[in-house]
Amino acid sequence: MAVRDPEATKARIFASAVGEFARYGIAGARVDRIATEAKANKQLIYAYYGNKSELFASVLEKKMLDLAIAVPFDPDDTEGWVDRMLDHHAAHPELLRLLFWEGMEYGTGELPHEAERQDHYARKVAAVRDGQERGLVTDAIAAPDLLFLLIGMANWASLMPQMKRVLVGAEDTDTERLRASIKKAARRIVDV
Repeated sequence: MAVRDPEATKARIFASAVGEFARYGIAGARVDRIATEAKANKQLIYAYYGNKSELFASVLEKKMLDLAIAVPFDPDDTEGWVDRMLDHHAAHPELLRLLFWEGMEYGTGELPHEAERQDHYARKVAAVRDGQERGLVTDAIAAPDLLFLLIGMANWASLMPQMKRVLVGAEDTDTERLRASIKKAARRIVDV
């Protein structure tokens, strides 16, 4: 008789859910496909995570936490932060896909776990403000707006790869040139 390992089962469900939601979004994802891929009982998904929307929220919350840990905003090294963001999204393309699907599903409505995400971003905005107060980052743009602009610049190529290919090109040299341009633009935006 096989020994049950609830944590391993939960991890398989989570990994399967990441792929399912990234491919199909919230509405298109199917709990039965997640269960089949995870080799888990469908009822366990509901027991561990509640409904499909809560599972999606848990997946996105964990992926956002991973990003926050891996790539904290550093007002002392904006270009390095851009590099780390681009590298993170290249290694984990599912995160931006999940965020895109979330935006499609919820639009401007309140998100599940929105308060936790606001707390997370409040820390990043505080880092921008710290940079502003220390004279490292311009205060001509409000800290939340500045962070929003920087995140948008760092995420756009990964979120819309077809636009990157059409406008910039698909060769490695095109990608490196774009990375350098994003870093230069970020530096200009934050310069005092």
